[in-house]
Amino acid sequence: MASPFQAVADGVRVAVRVTPKASADKVRGVVLDEAGVAWLQVAVTAVPEDGRANKAVVALLAKRWRVPKSTVEVVQGATDRRKTLLVRSEDPGGLAARLDAWLTDEGLAVTG
Repeated sequence: MASPFQAVADGVRVAVRVTPKASADKVRGVVLDEAGVAWLQVAVTAVPEDGRANKAVVALLAKRWRVPKSTVEVVQGATDRRKTLLVRSEDPGGLAARLDAWLTDEGLAVTG
């Protein structure tokens, strides 16, 4: 299964595609782009101004993943719909496995 999660030295990188100004804050699932890269689709009600949508994405995912908000940050694509987040962790491999299991448990399968 293609995964938007990649374990790196200081945590897990997460490929996220954000839809701002949505009707509700929710994780929609995983989609593959033209290049076969898996992106976690996230919708937030916040507007993409002054970093509000980014803060909403961090808050939503931190809550869903049960990690402190302070460990989640946007490291690439702050003003783009496609972003890379870093979830800092002492055990990147364990966290990546837990997040992959979360995808399966939530029924957020990869769609084309």
